[in-house]
Amino acid sequence: MYKFGARSQQKLNTCHNDIQEVLNEAIQIIDFTVLCGHRGQKEQNDHFHAGRSKVQYPDSKHNSMPSIAVDVAPYPIDWNNIERFAQLGGIIKGIAHSKGIKIRCGFDWDGDGDITDQSFMDWPHIELIK
Repeated sequence: MYKFGARSQQKLNTCHNDIQEVLNEAIQIIDFTVLCGHRGQKEQNDHFHAGRSKVQYPDSKHNSMPSIAVDVAPYPIDWNNIERFAQLGGIIKGIAHSKGIKIRCGFDWDGDGDITDQSFMDWPHIELIK
């Protein structure tokens, strides 16, 4: 069984309880790291200017406290291994569904199951739908 490292746990602690519940179950199945939970103004705007976010502060789901968005990546991270990101996303989506927690993933923004119709592919991103 896998477990979060100290940095991942610290970032996860900035997230909404529903996100924590889902990811704490997912880590028992697949090894992954939490890249980001809450983002402050500087970090969010840095992501925007680097093209890693479509919105500036305070318009990201990462900007609330607790954060209603999280970025995760399979561990060890290989940004070219899309299959591992898809596997992780599928596990997280399945756990959330089984708990009645509604989420949206950055690899399928419209939730139609077709990952080829996205204008902005954000494999690590998971957010609550409230």
